[in-house]
Amino acid sequence: MEAEFREIDENGSWNAIYQDIRQQSCELPCKVAKLPDNKTRNRYRDVSPFDHSRICLQLGTNNYINASLITVEEAQRNYILTQGPLPNTCGHFWEMVWEQRTRGVVMLNRVIEKGSVKCAQYWPHKEERDAIFEDTNFKLTFVSEDIKSYYTVRQLELENLSTQETREILHFHYTTWPDFGVPQSPASFLNFLFKVRESGCLNSEHGPVVVHCSAGIGRSGTFCLVDTCLLLMSIRKDASSVRIRDVLLEMRRYRMGLIQTADQLRFSYLAVIEGAKYIKGDMSLQESWKELSNEEDDPPEFTPPPPLPPPRDPHNGKVEPSFFPGNEIIQRSEIRSVGSSQESALRQRNVAGPPDCGEQSDGRMGIQDLTCSDPAKSQQLHETEENKEPKLAEAAEQPKESSPVPGTWSPLLTNVCLCTALALSAYVCYRAYFH
Repeated sequence: MEAEFREIDENGSWNAIYQDIRQQSCELPCKVAKLPDNKTRNRYRDVSPFDHSRICLQLGTNNYINASLITVEEAQRNYILTQGPLPNTCGHFWEMVWEQRTRGVVMLNRVIEKGSVKCAQYWPHKEERDAIFEDTNFKLTFVSEDIKSYYTVRQLELENLSTQETREILHFHYTTWPDFGVPQSPASFLNFLFKVRESGCLNSEHGPVVVHCSAGIGRSGTFCLVDTCLLLMSIRKDASSVRIRDVLLEMRRYRMGLIQTADQLRFSYLAVIEGAKYIKGDMSLQESWKELSNEEDDPPEFTPPPPLPPPRDPHNGKVEPSFFPGNEIIQRSEIRSVGSSQESALRQRNVAGPPDCGEQSDGRMGIQDLTCSDPAKSQQLHETEENKEPKLAEAAEQPKESSPVPGTWSPLLTNVCLCTALALSAYVCYRAYFH
């Protein structure tokens, strides 16, 4: 298998092989999915379950859900691949979980990806505690969750309100797998897969595990393909006897379009090759996958932002020269008082923020307030924040006319006063001499 992978990689023929698999895949009837009543229960018009392998609901009046049962007889493994539930099919989803006696749900997508809703929020948040699905008469209760850097494991309790019976459901949520993409590394994916395996959710004594992404074919197909190939290798005791393309073609007889891109096919090969080393007896690999996956790191949404730098003096410790030397002490005290009042104003305004100023790129609300209140101070603050040290030195040597220190006279005003005084003196001398 490794030789096959290297040959395909060197020839750059992944896309050709993927297209060949698509051509060989069979097209089977999907008549039930196309019925008018069921059109609103399909997330995508071009992804439907085959009639022969679709899951039939039993308790209610509706028996349709966009879900397919995939059976791997040799490995004695069953999967239910389904789409991300819609708002009007969340109750049907949990009805299926109950009827099939499923213990584990594997979710490989986020609810919102790139600004688009990929799946309904079909389980309760930690704050909500529980959710009731009145159309199918089921109640779901949040029990606990274990949040890792790229996946979350939740413990839920599903109750049939008609019989008062309850069951524990484990919810494995892979949170960093992009749509039409692949995981960060085979190590992180295999670490997640073996977490699901260790829970017992994939064992034959339980009902089929429910696996879904958005459409239930790309990421879901990758997960099931890798797990099936590794299981067949373990059963046959011969890794070379498992051909990934043949396994995928067989699985495509139960649900259309499994594996959506050539990149997902290539990643499946990588993950199977890496997992085969563990199957052959290298037990240290599992601990290595855990370390490489960095699962104990904070997830992206919980990673704290870097600390803000300490507040800077707008004048950078410099005092601009005054026209009147006697005011130097007054100016120094005024600058210190302005700096302290600005610092206290920053702390107060961080809570509410200014009503008429846009957000700054650095996210510091104090700079917003100062720049909005006084254009002259705004210019001086931006000069301090953005310009480099050489420019600050020039600013110290050459005072700006646009921001004079309070109490100084501008050169223009001084010249006007001197000219006026000279003119008046000349006029007085003229009048005294001639009259």
